[in-house]
Amino acid sequence: MEKRLVKKDELLRIVKKVGAEFNVFAPVRVEDNVLFKSLAPGEEPLLTFANTKNAPKGVFFPRTEVMIRYVRTPKGTVLKGVELEARDAVLFGVRPCDARSFVLLDLLFDQDKYKDPYYVAKREKATVVTLACTPVPYTACFCTSVGGGPVDGTGSDVLVTDIGDAYLVEFLTPKGERLVKYFGEAKATAEAENKKETAAKEAIEQIKSVIPAREVKPILDVSFDHPFWDTIHKRCLACGTCTYLCPTCHCFDISDEMKYDDGRRLRNWDSCMFPLFTKETSGHNPRPTQKERWRQRVMHKFKYYVDNFNAVACVGCGRCVMYCPVNIDIRKIVEDISKLQQ
Repeated sequence: MEKRLVKKDELLRIVKKVGAEFNVFAPVRVEDNVLFKSLAPGEEPLLTFANTKNAPKGVFFPRTEVMIRYVRTPKGTVLKGVELEARDAVLFGVRPCDARSFVLLDLLFDQDKYKDPYYVAKREKATVVTLACTPVPYTACFCTSVGGGPVDGTGSDVLVTDIGDAYLVEFLTPKGERLVKYFGEAKATAEAENKKETAAKEAIEQIKSVIPAREVKPILDVSFDHPFWDTIHKRCLACGTCTYLCPTCHCFDISDEMKYDDGRRLRNWDSCMFPLFTKETSGHNPRPTQKERWRQRVMHKFKYYVDNFNAVACVGCGRCVMYCPVNIDIRKIVEDISKLQQ
């Protein structure tokens, strides 16, 4: 594995050089928010940030995506094309929790039997450069409870760690090694690696939120009709903020749009928090209230995904905790579930 040492003031210049060859996505300040987006010409990424408000999953699984285009003719509908093209891209400044979310989404969208060609095309063309969380980003973070960590390289092709006076850059995959040429010739030293280990240890110690994310699975297995579900949803506004900001939520709807004779089929994000998500053509809704919808959200992340893929569908980024307008806290919900049988 190649490792380089990069001076602090060189990193932005390196990103600019990468941007001459690749489409670069990175954290950028937009008014009062830090958003993960495609860099416009001359735009520089933000290095001093905790985490972006939106998750980088949108690069591979866009909020709105054209799947096919077609045209209506007197002889019938004619397919114009399938939207599968993807440019080489570099995702720079992804946090470890978000990089880990890509691996969780891969389990769903890139299976041996079922592959989503739209997601896979973008994923295969992208190189993920992760910026380790030293120091830890937010007090709401709980990545260590779900198998991650502030200096975790899961899902990353390149891992960049701030070690105080420089960055230690580790090229973890063949994809990542394609970028070695941009990061200079200064080899990592034993001192730099020791500094990284110290920084990682200090960051882990700063994560105070610890929840029994794995341990609640056996309880959820037998708690579908538990009275607990009558309580957690009462403040929920069904706004969908928690699902739209979540790095691992992946619900979507498909619709067709026509303008004159030209049509297109779109995939749009949806949410299990919305009343229409499970409403059937007959008018029946098997999840008629937020009780059933919240139960589904918790069950999906901490039971169903574990059943299907042996992985908790949460990376502990804390976005749903920070941005819920009525302060519903998934950490407390998991803690309360862990006590149901005590």
